[in-house]
Amino acid sequence: MVQIYEYVKMAFSNIKHNKVRSFLTMLGIIIGISSVILIVGIGNGAKNVITSQMSDIGEGQICVYSGDSTDTYYITNKDIEKIKKLDGIKAVSVQDGMQGKVQALKGDFDVNITCVMPDYKYFSNTGIKEGRFFNESEYNAGMPVCTIGEKDAISLFGTTNVVGMKIPVDVYGTNINFKIVGVEKAKSDSFISFDYGEKSVSIVVPETMIRKVYGVEIDNFYAVYILAQKDADTYEVANSVTKMLNNNHKVKADEDIYMVENFSDYMSIVNTVINIVTLIISLIAAISLFVGGIGVMNIMLVSVTERTREIGIRKSLGAKTKSIMLQFLAESVIITLLGGIIGIILGIACATGIASIVSAINPSLAFTPDVGVGAIFVAAAFSSIVGIFFGIYPAKKAAKLSPIEALRRN
Repeated sequence: MVQIYEYVKMAFSNIKHNKVRSFLTMLGIIIGISSVILIVGIGNGAKNVITSQMSDIGEGQICVYSGDSTDTYYITNKDIEKIKKLDGIKAVSVQDGMQGKVQALKGDFDVNITCVMPDYKYFSNTGIKEGRFFNESEYNAGMPVCTIGEKDAISLFGTTNVVGMKIPVDVYGTNINFKIVGVEKAKSDSFISFDYGEKSVSIVVPETMIRKVYGVEIDNFYAVYILAQKDADTYEVANSVTKMLNNNHKVKADEDIYMVENFSDYMSIVNTVINIVTLIISLIAAISLFVGGIGVMNIMLVSVTERTREIGIRKSLGAKTKSIMLQFLAESVIITLLGGIIGIILGIACATGIASIVSAINPSLAFTPDVGVGAIFVAAAFSSIVGIFFGIYPAKKAAKLSPIEALRRN
């Protein structure tokens, strides 16, 4: 242990004696490590924001739909009532759509009408700002009530204080006065956003309104949307739903009628893509570590040449080959380790700086770099390994010098 301390002390003394050369030797390691830390920090930070926003949009959501076009396999109201009673399910809704037109003070607007069930309120990632969502009695009666978003309310009426007002919509030639019962909060700006255009607004109405437009009772649905409870396994929930539908509609064992779209699959794909991109860019940045390692080896070889007399004197005084080798190996490891530490600090600082600049330019793209202890540990360990790998050859060369040959050199 005492010998190792002496090797380290001698290594620091030599590095201090050749400050500029030592720093230039470290530079390749510093650039490589800082680049990797910068990319990992920004990549993880962006991934955290994207996955968080995607979770707000659709965490726990499942869509089960019929892969057969015949009415026999369509999902019925009875199926939906049974689905609601299954374990792990928080909400169930169907979703249909209609198009309409409305005349407002600012001109004519296209109206995107989303027809849903009362449970749809749990699927909303914004929530109600004023008023409420339509209830079961309004749904069962097929009443012409609706909710509207803040921005759309302002587009039509110039204010969000619109609860109780009516929107006269022409739906395929049928004029319907939709009474506004609630105003949904505006979606905050984010990486992920959807826009239907300036002259378009959206409202959410009871699905039973379709009977008023088409004059028929709708009991066959192509798809059903399910929201799993927070701690539920969405894959198990989807399996229980498809199993129940298979039993209800007498689907044969070899038939795949009911298909599933699980939001968790999309989350996994996004995470995988971001991780792969981050890894590839990090590997490209790590090439500079290899270049930096070669620089360390070159400088250590120069150091061996400069200190041949020192090596000869030490060997003539009884220093073992192993001791000489460890002395030079310790020096190369310390150079790369110091470069790694500086690179880690510089990488974190640059990642934080870039995040601050992005946040200042566009707050909707704000993120916090996430380097993680694991990445820091790997970076530090890798820089040490580079020092060992590229320091072995110069150390061996120094250790193998014969004392007589070393003392002859000037």
